[in-house]
Amino acid sequence: MAKISSTRIKISMALVPSWQLRWAVIQRTYEFKDFPTAINFVNVVARISEEAWHHPDIDIRGNRVKLALTTHDEGGLTRKDFELAASIDAVFAQKWSEFRHQTKRIVRSRSA
Repeated sequence: MAKISSTRIKISMALVPSWQLRWAVIQRTYEFKDFPTAINFVNVVARISEEAWHHPDIDIRGNRVKLALTTHDEGGLTRKDFELAASIDAVFAQKWSEFRHQTKRIVRSRSA
């Protein structure tokens, strides 16, 4: 897959607004309630990445996970990077929503 132009990168960044552009890399840091939850997220990212046959650089620091995407074979950003970033964001949003819902149920059951 070929590198995309700087104009296309700007357009693509709008599709993944939580990611930051650093030279020829897009990156995002996710924060979780604890280390085990962060590791569960990394395991989900690993499965998504294997399916896409594209793998981010992953840095785990306690309850924070930093992902960095670039297409090394092409020497820069490609459509694959933005597609994977969007897929990861979608899973994160889904899991975060589920976690918030579960927390509300736990709080209600404790007060009952």
